[in-house]
Amino acid sequence: MCRMPKPRIELTDGEWAIMRAVWPLEPCAAPAVQEALQDTRGWTYSTVRTLMDRMSVKGLLKTEKVRHLTLYRSNVTSEDAQRGEVLSALDKAFSGALTPMVMCLLDTSDLDGAELADLERLIRERRRKAKS
Repeated sequence: MCRMPKPRIELTDGEWAIMRAVWPLEPCAAPAVQEALQDTRGWTYSTVRTLMDRMSVKGLLKTEKVRHLTLYRSNVTSEDAQRGEVLSALDKAFSGALTPMVMCLLDTSDLDGAELADLERLIRERRRKAKS
């Protein structure tokens, strides 16, 4: 079976802010997103609407017209956005080398026993999949 790799999603900081507001609210209109971002970004309605319209053109958001209202839905899952961010960091900071990146994360994180056990379990599962 041949699996096509998922396209890499790379969001700007502003796009991350919009997506984090859209995901729990969708479908939603720009005023709801602007309100959700008011305390952290202080963006005006026109700024939010412009960003959301640009994100729609880029394929990050889908739009639906309901009378005079434009509703937005994500066209990207949070998992795909996270994957894109991690892969971008892997390429930029570690030249694509996974082991040094994981070592860096392990060295800079205070992992408890449960988290380490979860990581070991994930590695064991990945090994089993690779064998079959």
